[in-house]
Amino acid sequence: MTGGAGVVLRGVTHTFPGPPAVEALVDVDIEVEPGAFVAIVGPSGCGKSTLLRVLAGLTPPTAGIATVGGVSTVGAPGLVAFQAQRDLLMPWRRVLANATLGAEVTGVPTVDARAQAQALLARFGLDGFEQAWPVTLSGGMRQRVALLRTFLVPRPVLLLDEPLGALDAITRRTMHSWLQEVWQADGRTVVLVTHDVDEALVLADRVLVMSPRPGRIVFDEPVSLARPRTVETLTDPEFVEMKRRLLEALAA
Repeated sequence: MTGGAGVVLRGVTHTFPGPPAVEALVDVDIEVEPGAFVAIVGPSGCGKSTLLRVLAGLTPPTAGIATVGGVSTVGAPGLVAFQAQRDLLMPWRRVLANATLGAEVTGVPTVDARAQAQALLARFGLDGFEQAWPVTLSGGMRQRVALLRTFLVPRPVLLLDEPLGALDAITRRTMHSWLQEVWQADGRTVVLVTHDVDEALVLADRVLVMSPRPGRIVFDEPVSLARPRTVETLTDPEFVEMKRRLLEALAA
């Protein structure tokens, strides 16, 4: 899959019915250009995951509009490739079969999906584990299978909800490099939710900060650092200054 699609949210509000009713999002406005990489950070419980579920067509907003490529997401799951926080691996499918499931559901022939997955196993640190059962994998390995499954879904927008949260620091840095490389190569639009401000700045073109619940966008930080961004980028004065502003916005 190459090329991205624009993502737009206008006045998106969502309230979970009670009792008591919980207002998760209020008047969220976001516009993501096709092919851009945007990260969203915010305190726990501020509605970040709810926002992704609205974009994924899994949760209709109480008010406002959400579109992907100009198409409303309401009642239209399947417009995007979505990785939730939990890996959701099928215990009765081996690693390779789990990795290809999303692509197969969208109509990619199994033989093609498996060839694509096989070519990426080593890059995801899964080489030699294609016939392993999910129960035998570590939490980090399960997360990598889920990330591979998401990347194989042929959709122009990737929604990633804490996709690297279960990985150790070394593997996480390796995946940062790989994500930048793959994103630049295929041009898909990416919306990433993360609690890690460093990760957001390493990966994204823009970092959006959400307020405590009910969530709304309170800060928008453009990131113009040269790519590829490496460990050395973390000590760049511009990086340090952007991180300071983001942490201030989170603490406000």
